[in-house]
Amino acid sequence: MTWQTQRLPEGHPPVSSGMIGVLLVNLGTPDGPDPDSVKRYLRQFLSDRRVIEIPPIAWQPILRGIILNTRPKKSSEAYSKIWTERGSPLADITARQAEAMVGRFGEKVVVDYAMRYGKPSIEARLTGLMEQGCDRILIAPMYPQYCAATTATVFDEVARVLGDMRWQPALRFVPPYHDDPAYLAALADDLTRQVQGLSFSPEVMLLSFHGMPLRTLEKGDPYYCQCMKTARLLRERLAERPEFAGVRFETTFQSRFGPARWLEPSTDTTLIAEGEKGTKRLIVAAPGFSADCVETLEELAIEGREEFCEAGGEDFAVLDCLNTSSDGLAMIETMLRRELSGWI
Repeated sequence: MTWQTQRLPEGHPPVSSGMIGVLLVNLGTPDGPDPDSVKRYLRQFLSDRRVIEIPPIAWQPILRGIILNTRPKKSSEAYSKIWTERGSPLADITARQAEAMVGRFGEKVVVDYAMRYGKPSIEARLTGLMEQGCDRILIAPMYPQYCAATTATVFDEVARVLGDMRWQPALRFVPPYHDDPAYLAALADDLTRQVQGLSFSPEVMLLSFHGMPLRTLEKGDPYYCQCMKTARLLRERLAERPEFAGVRFETTFQSRFGPARWLEPSTDTTLIAEGEKGTKRLIVAAPGFSADCVETLEELAIEGREEFCEAGGEDFAVLDCLNTSSDGLAMIETMLRRELSGWI
């Protein structure tokens, strides 16, 4: 049943209701690029049992005794390279994506954003939406491909927050959109536009997705399959365009962590192998990320360039994520409008 205009009895306390909330959620970021901020962020992130599927009794001593005493310094150096006056690129871009949606769905729809780890938290933003009278809320995890370590953790945290609420809102979740025609069209158009602006014609294009341990696939997580489907459908669209004539496409996985076997082929070893076998002009796109972040701006654009060029490559470019491009924002609006159907 859709919301009805209130007819409160005389003397009844005012009730704030009738609004609709939309919450864009991305992974998260430290509050700053310093080691202490990174340590706080990593402690929260790497303590999530969806992210690290090792029993806490075995994992926590490793996390607290080794990783949190060594990794923050290295990670803070990476964040320092990409930090801006507006702070973390990921948080900044996600905030601007939410701001761009304000007013597109009518005056009764409030659009906001949150980070799964770090600030602003899901708890703070959900509470804020409820205080504004949002009794129907659409949660939009900004992960094109479903993964238990990303998409499912958003659901977990929302459920945890609602578990302490006496008056809960009605909820909807945006589903994974790895094969959504609107997403694929936005990617194809935006990547084509960016390639048109390059000073060279690429020989190879890497489609780099964030990696996951191989055991997640073996346990039934659909992430790998959805990444491969995105790559296949995107290749089919790009191959028809003159800007990509003769370009060879490769699908890879980045950001390995720890000794376990991860999804392959890995992006870093592929970049080195391409340079060593004579590839001179290479571009990278990251269609698993809805916004640029440390993994794209530092790991791919800085470290990746060094790896490729030191191996013999010459021209190298990492293409932007959809971010707040016109194609990207149009796609987000299309996706949200579809999932808000019946509420607006």
